[in-house]
Amino acid sequence: MLNEIREQIINFITSRMFVLVLFMFILFGVLVHRLFELQIVNGKDYQDNFTLKILKEQSIKSTRGKIYDKNGTLLAYDELAYSVTMEDNYDSTGSAKNREINDTIYRLIEMVEANSDKLTVEFPITLSRDGRFEYTVEGKALLRFLADIYGRSKTTDLLVKEKDSTPEEVIAYLCGTNKFGIGTYTENAKGRLDLAPMEGYTKDELLKLVSVRYAMSLNSFQKYIATTVATGLSEKTVAIIMENKSELQGVDIAEDTVRRYIDEPSLSPILGYTGIISQTELETFNADGGSYERNDMVGRAGIEQVMEKQLQGKKGHRQVYVDNVGKVVETADETEPVAGNDLYLTIDADLQSAVYKILEQKLAGIVVSRIRNVKEYIQGENESAANIIIPIDNVYYALLNNGVLDIGHMGEQGSGRYEQQINEAMKQKQERVLESVKRELLEGATPYELLDKEYQVYESFITQLISSSAVGILRSDMVDEKDETYQAWKAESIPLSQYLRHAIAMEWIDVTKLDTAEQYSDSTQVYTALVDRIIELLRDNNAFSRKIIKYMIRDEDITGLQICMALYEQGAITDDLQTKSELLSGELTPYNFMIKEIRSLEITPAQLALDPCTASCVICDVQTGEVRACVSYPSYDNNRLANSIDAAYYTSLQNDLSNPLYSYATQQKTAPGSTYKIVSALAGITEGVINLGETIECLGEFDKVDNPKCWKYPSNHGKLDVAGAIRNSCNFFFYEDGYRLGLDGYGHYSSQTGLNKLRKYADQFGLTDKSGIELTEAEPTISDEDSVRSAIGQGTNSFTTVALGRYAACIANRGTCYNISLLDKLTDSEGRLMEDYKPSVRNTIETSDSVWNAFHSGMRGVVEDAAAFEDSGVYAAGKTGTAQQVRNRPNHALFIGFAPYRDPELSIAVRIAYGYTSSNAAEVARDTFQYAFNIKDPDDIITGRAEIPTSGIISD
Repeated sequence: MLNEIREQIINFITSRMFVLVLFMFILFGVLVHRLFELQIVNGKDYQDNFTLKILKEQSIKSTRGKIYDKNGTLLAYDELAYSVTMEDNYDSTGSAKNREINDTIYRLIEMVEANSDKLTVEFPITLSRDGRFEYTVEGKALLRFLADIYGRSKTTDLLVKEKDSTPEEVIAYLCGTNKFGIGTYTENAKGRLDLAPMEGYTKDELLKLVSVRYAMSLNSFQKYIATTVATGLSEKTVAIIMENKSELQGVDIAEDTVRRYIDEPSLSPILGYTGIISQTELETFNADGGSYERNDMVGRAGIEQVMEKQLQGKKGHRQVYVDNVGKVVETADETEPVAGNDLYLTIDADLQSAVYKILEQKLAGIVVSRIRNVKEYIQGENESAANIIIPIDNVYYALLNNGVLDIGHMGEQGSGRYEQQINEAMKQKQERVLESVKRELLEGATPYELLDKEYQVYESFITQLISSSAVGILRSDMVDEKDETYQAWKAESIPLSQYLRHAIAMEWIDVTKLDTAEQYSDSTQVYTALVDRIIELLRDNNAFSRKIIKYMIRDEDITGLQICMALYEQGAITDDLQTKSELLSGELTPYNFMIKEIRSLEITPAQLALDPCTASCVICDVQTGEVRACVSYPSYDNNRLANSIDAAYYTSLQNDLSNPLYSYATQQKTAPGSTYKIVSALAGITEGVINLGETIECLGEFDKVDNPKCWKYPSNHGKLDVAGAIRNSCNFFFYEDGYRLGLDGYGHYSSQTGLNKLRKYADQFGLTDKSGIELTEAEPTISDEDSVRSAIGQGTNSFTTVALGRYAACIANRGTCYNISLLDKLTDSEGRLMEDYKPSVRNTIETSDSVWNAFHSGMRGVVEDAAAFEDSGVYAAGKTGTAQQVRNRPNHALFIGFAPYRDPELSIAVRIAYGYTSSNAAEVARDTFQYAFNIKDPDDIITGRAEIPTSGIISD
């Protein structure tokens, strides 16, 4: 029976009937699938003339909330704009599809950039000033990016090779056949397309194509979702794209908004900027209840980031029908969006701007006062940091080293006469240097310590270059730092050639990075290939060229005149025919020309990036804890980073040696110097080791522990009470204070005991934790060594300017320590109050009025004695501080204070990193108070010119 059934089944399968049934089954499946794609409403399918309509949900973007200052000045807002989008609705597949999409994107980029518009897609790889691909992210963000690139759901799934990928390797992978297929296509004999990856495009063009393709790939899981390629387009660009739209498949123009900020660089570190949401942000925000989408703009830094939820509006929604290529053919339903809330800050924008300019003027003045018409400066063994000068050759070099002059442009067509002279001299010098370096590596055996300084610099550069993550030839993670040869190299006692040959033998060299397919049979061949690769890398490396330039200026292969004229040729300074004529005739020397340009701020301290080139200032309302100004110099143009980062500008900021992306007010920490002595005074009085009526005699040298000296030594201050010790900033008095704090009940000194007590009172002033300001802030460091020196602000004490700002406010208001804040209030778009922000009180210091009177009296004495405040009209109190960080750079200059003295309104903290002397910081505070209290005409304060220091050096 079973055999008969089996035979019937076999006959059926082999019959035509089975084939027909199978065909009907497949057809039925296809029809069911198509029915699911159709939208059936009330039993009626929506098909007209056989055109498929697909229901699609669309989000309608809301406008982001505005940001205002304390006085209602508009600081940030959304502006209507046009965007160009691109959607992957291509029917072709494989290489043909890649070629079509890439060609369309390339044409689109040309149209966008023809009228100076820029792409707004973000991609975490950029081109460096040296023409190399570099990551713009690191750590977890970089691993997340690499996981996306290589299709790993978790960063832990990345292979070692994928995790260690260089930016060049990522670009090459994405340009390959298996990804975006970017390069030159040719048709082979079989009629198929062959790809030569990366060919036919410049590095810049490759990066732009990859950036757009990568952005589109992030939306690939959602059909009919367009990717925003550029936003804020000019009318000309929109017109060109619309004229060519029929030839640009998937491209469309959409109404959009862009974020705008007032043209005020001082506000950029506070406001931050917006940008396209990252994959990590998308996951994080939506996991927290958000409804963000891939093309949304979010806060990426500053208040924009901190207050993202409050500023971001609520999207509207629209139901539309689209055809099979994504074109909207009908709107079914629509819900309007709701605008974000408006935010008011405690900042006074006018004061903020004025302080930024005051800082720049003072920095320029200090630099000008220190420049000398000499080629070099060698600091004496026991020479004070106060005597450090700036040789004019350092100024010339700074212009090339920090990118004020574009080295790359000097060799391009259209470069000026003096640019060409510099370029030709550079080429000749470079060839001589490369030849010498190669000869030394292959034939020489000169220990590093015996090389002249110039070639030591070159060899150090080589080791840094080949071990960098971007090059990865010398695997730093493989190097055994206990290895004898490695130790000898670090001790500078062997040649670089010996170290590199040893690295090959120890397999620290990645031979796959030597750009050759040959398999080497011995280490000699590997070494020769390594040297060839080193020379090749150096030849195209602008950073190495800048190293060479330093010695060309020294040897006058490049002259001061050539550099000055190149500034004109590149448009780096305003063209002044008279000055140029005087320069060329010799009536004006290059030295005097540079002084003139720096004095007029045509060349700024930030551009030179010489000491000092950075500064910060924090001003608080002492009665409320509200921040009125939080200034970091230098800064940046946040409009060029908003919406989408201007890649070239962002790269220039990253390469800028003055580090304008870094907030010096909230992130830079240095020793507080003598500004810390108020902490020590409170500790000594409250712990009962000193009292208000007591005097301590300054002997100049403190002989109880390690013999530290007062700044007055070999002289002395004589007998001083607490107020007098603050007024004279007597180190001896506070050494004794720190010593007594370390004594136990038996008279035995313990530094740790003293440190614990100092920490207790530093905490009372809020110096043990962050200030409360709603910005990224560095953690404070309380000294953990030497209570005697820590009592004068040395040891390992290290604080931000914003921390010192809170400290100053607490002193001014007699003990109320606020968690200071930038936030005033939040309203909806109609002006209705949503939240009224108030700084919270962290703690209060319980001590008598007589103690505060002594502190204030001493600080008033500081200002009365300071030449900076003489005849200034400023009725203030303050404390200066000078802090040494390293011997071969100038000291840091600090000032804290408050005004008016009798009824304080504003407190101030000023830091000029490497600013030589605290008198310079005091002059900034004076000018700021004059502006804030209308003591002096603003035009006489904000002059737009370098302000030369006038009050001399304060020894504190």
